[in-house]
Amino acid sequence: MNAGYRIEVAWSADDQVWVADVPDLPFCTAHGPTPHEAVAEVEQAVDAWLQVAQDLGRPAPPPSGLAHRA
Repeated sequence: MNAGYRIEVAWSADDQVWVADVPDLPFCTAHGPTPHEAVAEVEQAVDAWLQVAQDLGRPAPPPSGLAHRA
């Protein structure tokens, strides 16, 4: 479950891995040896990020992805 959050994927030459980042969720980043695996990892990170926010009673920022623009 991505909940509609935009994911950005880029190659990190320094780390020699693909990095997937969710700009709307602070510190929600993951990596993998392929873009697909980096995205799969960050989708799990999004779920965990949102669960922790809910557990702490904190609101999650709304997704800013294209699907959520009017």
